[in-house]
Parts: sequence; C-alpha cells; structure tokens
Amino acid sequence: MRSSWYKSVSSVFGLRPRIRGLLFFIVGAVALVTILAPLTSNSYDSSTSSTLVPNIYSNYRRIKEQAAVDYLDLRSLSLGASFKEFPLCGKERESYVPCYNITGNLLAGLQEGEELDRHCEFEREKERCVVRPPRDYKIPLRWPLGRDIIWSGNVKITKDQFLSSGTVTTRLMLLEENQITFHSEDGLVFDGVKDYARQIAEMIGLGSDTEFAQAGYIGCGFGSFGAHLVSLKLMPICIAEYEATGSQVQLALERGLPAMIGNFFSKQLPYPALSFDMVHCAQCGTTWDIKDAMLLLEVDRVLKPGGYFVLTSPTNKAQGNLPDTKKTSISTRVNELSKKICWSLTAQQDETFLWQKTADSNCYSSRSEASIPICKDGDSVPYYHPLVPCISGTTSKRWIPIQNRSAVAATTLAELEIHGNFDISGLKPEEFSEDIQIWKSALKNYWSLLTPLIFSDHPKRPGDEDPLPPFNMIRNVMDMNARFGNLNSALLEEGKSAWVMNVVPVNARNSLPIILDRGFAGVLHDWCEPFPTYPRTYDMLHANELLTHLSPERCSLMDLFLEMDRILRPEGWVVLSDKLGVIEMARALAARVRWEARVIDLQDGSDQRLLVCQKPFLKK
Repeated sequence: MRSSWYKSVSSVFGLRPRIRGLLFFIVGAVALVTILAPLTSNSYDSSTSSTLVPNIYSNYRRIKEQAAVDYLDLRSLSLGASFKEFPLCGKERESYVPCYNITGNLLAGLQEGEELDRHCEFEREKERCVVRPPRDYKIPLRWPLGRDIIWSGNVKITKDQFLSSGTVTTRLMLLEENQITFHSEDGLVFDGVKDYARQIAEMIGLGSDTEFAQAGYIGCGFGSFGAHLVSLKLMPICIAEYEATGSQVQLALERGLPAMIGNFFSKQLPYPALSFDMVHCAQCGTTWDIKDAMLLLEVDRVLKPGGYFVLTSPTNKAQGNLPDTKKTSISTRVNELSKKICWSLTAQQDETFLWQKTADSNCYSSRSEASIPICKDGDSVPYYHPLVPCISGTTSKRWIPIQNRSAVAATTLAELEIHGNFDISGLKPEEFSEDIQIWKSALKNYWSLLTPLIFSDHPKRPGDEDPLPPFNMIRNVMDMNARFGNLNSALLEEGKSAWVMNVVPVNARNSLPIILDRGFAGVLHDWCEPFPTYPRTYDMLHANELLTHLSPERCSLMDLFLEMDRILRPEGWVVLSDKLGVIEMARALAARVRWEARVIDLQDGSDQRLLVCQKPFLKK
C-alpha cells in the first residue's frame, strides 16, 4: 500500500461493468479529486492495515466548486424513473420517531406500559420520503454556546408545556421569543448543579465530583446535571423514555449532550451487563417495585461491581396504585428491594439516597432471603431482550470492582484482555496500537477537508463573534460501525469539542464491552431498524465498511440512507468508507436524498473509496 497520495481525476462508475451499465446515464463528467488520507480496511473479521501517512490537502476552493458542479449535474440527471429524488415528507413526520408509535402499539393490544417501549415489529409500512425540518428550524449555535442557548423552534415543546412543567423548570430554563436559555449551574434540585454534584461525591466518599467515573443517567430532565458532568470531562449517557412532546432526550441532544431514547419497561436496554459505574435518577418517577422489581434488576444488570445507584426523590411522595394506607415512599420501597440483590444503602442526605452494588460475587450465595435467582446467561449483550427476573453478570469475566480498576482508559491489549469478554484471538498488540494511529491520521484528514468547507458554507452570521475553530460546528458525532472506538479516542486526543455515539452493529463482533470500559458512549444496534433518537440530532455520521456488511436479505441501503437523513441535522456531514461497488450505489442514493456528495479515489491500488456528503437545508 502506498504511503503517499496523488491528486487525480477519474470516473465515478468506471470500474464495475455491471453497475456501470445500470447507472451509465448518471455518470456525466463527474470529476473526482483525491483530498483525504486513505482509511484502513476495517471489516468485522479482518485486522487493520499498515499505518498511512496523511497529506493534508488545502486547495478547498476548487474542491468546493467542483463538488457543486458534481451535485448539480448528478441531480439534474437523476430524475429518471429509477433514480428519482425521494419526495418530501408531510408535516406530521417532522418529529416522528419510528418504532415508537404508541397509538399503533395500543391497537396491537399492548398495554400496562409496554405500549411505551420500542416495537419495530408493529411499524407501519415504510413511507419513503425525506423528513424536512419544521418551519422555524434554525442551525444550532456553536458549542459551547449551543449548550446553554437553543432555538425553541428546533424542539417540540410549547410555551404551555414549558409553563406547566413546574417550578424546577422555571429555575432551570428561560423561554424567550424564539430561544430557550438553560442555567446550567443553577437550581437542579437543591442549591445548584455544582452543589448537588459535590453532595453526591461526598456521599460516595470522593474528594470532589471530578473523581466521578463513567455514569449512566436515567431520566434526562433538561440535561443540566449531564451538562455539568460533561464539563468535568466525563461521559454520561442520558436515557429517557420516548415522549411525543417536550422530549427530554431531544432537548439534551439539541444542547450537544449524549442522550438516547431508552425505555425499559418490558425490554432490556441495549447495553451489556456491568456497563456503568453509576446510575443516577433524579425525580424520574419510575415505579421501581412493579413487575417483581424487574426494573430495578435491570439497573443492577448494567451497574458494575461496586457501582452506585443515586435516587433523588421527595421522601414523602407516595408510589404506586396501592390504597392510601399502604403507600410508602419511593426510597423506602427501593431500600426494601435492595437487600435482596446485595445492595447497601451507604448514605442519605436530604432527599438523595445512595445505594452501592456489592463488589463480592459471593454475596449472592450468602443471602438470607434468596428469592431472586441468579441468571445463567453469561456475558450476552442484549438487543431489546425481555426483562428477566434474575440477577445478571455475576459470572462475567468483567466482574471487576470499580475501585480496583486502573484510572486510565483501556488502550492496550493486556487491559482489553482483563476488561473484556471480546474475542480477540488473532489480534496482535501492535495491530490494536496501529489502529489507533490510523484513526488519528484519518481524523486529521477529515478536518483538512471539512475545515475550509465549513468556513465557506457558514459565513459569519449577524451577531456572531469571529468564527472559532470549525470543529465547534460538529458536536454530536455518530460512528455507525465503531469497532474499538478509536475514532472517539482520536477526537479526544485532538481536543475536539465533540462526543461520539459508538454504535456496534448486531452482526459485528461484540466490541461494545471494550468501548464502554474505555469510558466512551456506546450502544448495540441493528441497522436494519431505525435508531432510537429524534430527527435532526447528529451533526456528523461516520461509517467504515458498514454498508458492505449489511444483510441484503433483511436490510435495504435505500432505507438506511433515509434513516441517516432523518437523524442528521441540516448542513450536517456524512463520511462513508467502503468498497468501490458499494460506494457507487451509495453515491446514487445520496443524490436521491438530496445530499451533496463527492467520491474520493484514494489512488493507492485498493478497492477502497471514500464518500463525503453534506445534507442541505431543505425549506418548503
């Protein structure tokens, strides 16, 4: 493989006769310019190739002009019968989230809370159309300003809903004419977010809240506690149920905070056992003792040994539908159940309670009240499996108390062997280190392309300061085939103000435990289904060899591109690396969803190509 690049001009569809015949009428005179470093072949079952030396390309003006010509030519030629642009969806789909059709779930016979969970099996026949933004939608403000000020037209919350949401909300948020301002450090529950975080750290026995490790975050609220944890260089994941209006998850993502829809009333969350150091729930209103306490068992499943469950809730608030004489507080009922699963109530201050999960797996065999059995499922990674009435993870290789772990994120093979149940047979230590270096190089070259384009596409707007470094335009990043999470690692090392949702496809090797043990946000997902998030919630989508490995029997590239368009913000970016034939088809589909697309021929003798796209701001 060559270590240098060459600028060249070539035909998009010139090397595959079968595909060339199918798409011949849209070829035209499309010019391709080599502007990025080649990415490694990162398939599910192959190791990485040798490290590639980047050649930063800066002649962006000609690139941008040619890309515009490419797009206009391709768009004008793509109006044939087979490659006509997808129509625009109606207004009713502006905020629609597939697989969360509560009305349809009720009609299907689901009830008692299960209708709120994710049910793709009841999804109506797919309407293939491009979701357009609401009429008042505006491009989010740059990070970190966008963390505290968002456009009210970008989220589905009305003034009446805002005013009726209680005094805590009014202390946290200020609703102006077309903006919502968040007071990130003021009034979460008690004297402020900082004081609240320090209180939890004190209850755990830490010197300060800067010593918090990776945290789960059930119940987003308006994201202020999560924003504080992010400011401490931590990676909380805000998890909340789907809401048709006034969504907590939508608000958090609009602020550039990690979040996803995560109902678990009847199904497990798509995380392996022993994933989080802390699960935090502030006034989330969950009825923990229903269904034989299986909701609490799900929290226990995702908590690491020695991890903490923090519950902040008024002690005098009754819970459940029991007669008044039998109603007890949420904390009392959780405490009764905690003894059955080897939790201990270690601290209580005001209305905040802290339980710690046992770090001794022998505790379960010595329970005096062993009414809840031990699961026999080993280390399986669930994908919306039904909740189980047993205690999970006790026999896992990852049963390592959080107090005994190294403070450094796992980046070496030895650490991965200790922390993971991932099958690393055949993976050499130098290959893992080389993979890290490759993604460092790839990231630099992504920015060598995107930097001038972002500056050019986003001139100084009225009221803006001089543009900050362009990576502030890209905050929410999704790696759709994350493997080890090394793109995430490269972003951190480069100091980019971005976070990554590391997605592990269900048919890939199980690397999600590694990603979570490194302190990154990650989730398991089947790309034949929609992703559990709201429209327009990611600034950049990245996928390395995802398209090649989609199951053609189950998945449609056409549906995948429509789903990617749904979750991508206007003016957002897509970077795809894959085999030539797949990229050829992807380029045609990009035109159908109206993306500006350019193909990068690496000119290294490989069959690998890069497709870089930008989503336009479609208006009525």
